[in-house]
Amino acid sequence: LTGTSREQRAFQYVLAHAIPGDPHHILQTFDQWCYHCEHLSCVGPDKGEWRIVERVLLEQAPLRVLELGTYCGYGTVLLAQGLPPGARLYTIEGDPRHAAVAEKVIRLAGFSEQTVELIVGPSEEVIPRLREKHGLVNANLVFMDHWKRSYLRDLRLLESHQLLAEGATILADNVLFPGAPHFLQYAKTCGKYHCKVHRASLEY
Repeated sequence: LTGTSREQRAFQYVLAHAIPGDPHHILQTFDQWCYHCEHLSCVGPDKGEWRIVERVLLEQAPLRVLELGTYCGYGTVLLAQGLPPGARLYTIEGDPRHAAVAEKVIRLAGFSEQTVELIVGPSEEVIPRLREKHGLVNANLVFMDHWKRSYLRDLRLLESHQLLAEGATILADNVLFPGAPHFLQYAKTCGKYHCKVHRASLEY
């Protein structure tokens, strides 16, 4: 009825209640909205993946991180706040409306374009141009949280364009539900990866 999307309404709440420049408080404010107002498909604090992401960032200190599926910028802020000094995060969002919200959230959290670059466009078009156009030589960590049917295609694109650093970690969300069976089968059987499936709850 208001003519605004759920994502825009969530951002208005965050803008009114969160502390600018405080990534942790911005995530907490998002969580309050999702628990008490409207559900958004953000990672959320209870899902388990939050702790997996934080642990990987702490243990590996990746200097080049690629996120596929920015959505509202929740996962982007989660990743960015755990980056080591001098690291850069590239995040790709195919929906311009979601990207517009995410851009505001990322900048409100205090991350500049030098730290977090938001790229708008279909992942299958953006990935082949990442090195030439955006300067990503290769990624140490990839976080997949976009269309599940695109997981395998985009992993193969990252491989074919040599965008995965040696020893890179790939975190893929929701591979069991709603599911990315072809991606999971490839990752387990192609011989290039050591795989581990983490059981987690749904968001909120």
